[in-house]
Amino acid sequence: MTWLDPSPFLRGVAWLDDGRAVRADPADLARLPWDAGERAALPIGVRLEFTAEGAQAVEIRYRASVPGPTDALREIAHCFALWQSGSRVSETIAGPAEEAIVTLRLPAGAEGPFTIHPPEAQCPVILGLRAVGGSVAPAPRQPRWLVHGDSITEGWWSTRPAHSWPAVAGRVLGLDTVNLGYAGAARGELATAEQLAALPADAITLAFGTNCWTGTPFSGPLLYETTRAFIALVRQGHPHTPLLLVSPVLRPDAEQTPNRLGATLAELRTAMEEAVVDLMDGGSDSGRGPGPGDTRLALLPGRDLIGPGQLADGVHPDDEGHAALAAAVADALRTTLSSSRSVET
Repeated sequence: MTWLDPSPFLRGVAWLDDGRAVRADPADLARLPWDAGERAALPIGVRLEFTAEGAQAVEIRYRASVPGPTDALREIAHCFALWQSGSRVSETIAGPAEEAIVTLRLPAGAEGPFTIHPPEAQCPVILGLRAVGGSVAPAPRQPRWLVHGDSITEGWWSTRPAHSWPAVAGRVLGLDTVNLGYAGAARGELATAEQLAALPADAITLAFGTNCWTGTPFSGPLLYETTRAFIALVRQGHPHTPLLLVSPVLRPDAEQTPNRLGATLAELRTAMEEAVVDLMDGGSDSGRGPGPGDTRLALLPGRDLIGPGQLADGVHPDDEGHAALAAAVADALRTTLSSSRSVET
């Protein structure tokens, strides 16, 4: 049977670079920090969505980087997970290879829609797919949700790609989640804001700030202005798109510990939240308002969304923490989307 072009089946794709899904504009990488550009090469959150008619299974042809004997990522399970109706159906282990085929059995008589979450660590590229004993077709497209953040958004310490908080919240809300989380980066880089502004989106969530405490230290006033500038640039491309900002979640070692500029994470969180509140109110603490506020902007304070027992390493949530964060974001985003529809009406 002829292999089908995977492009119509792919979801969670921001950009394609020679057929490879990437998470930063390949024509604009020079303006990004190296760590953001490096993480953007990983196909985090990219998946296949399809319906089936009379098919017993689906075959996926792919290629993936083969890790060397000392590569730490070689220990991560290289599995393809099949999901339907918000639940995992099965997982199939298929090692990284220069080119290989993996077969995933479909539930008898089920038509879907189905989602396949490929492995992420070895940058697999989907080369084609085909049905066994029937036919498959691309699933209907869902509203597009851009999610930008750091390693927590990227899904660190979730045991599977489908368990990260953006993936879980996207399933709950029926959204096409585009994961633009960059581990180690996401410090309010304005080039990233401009790239977000250029992407199609029906909803946007920003969840950065933790990496502004250390690595590249920020003061409270600097992060306040950076947050305002970041949102202003995103708004140039999305003036009316519902936008939710999630301030940093709990990080016990940083909450009351000053960074090199004297700011604790608690103070940085407050600065971000004040920036959003001022934009929502149409004013600022520097006397530039009042004025018309941003009625499609919303804030979700992150401090109490997860507890210390839901942190796998003191920084990143475990699966339980990702689920709790997803539930809170889904509730807040649902309210934001509903409010935006009311404003339009």
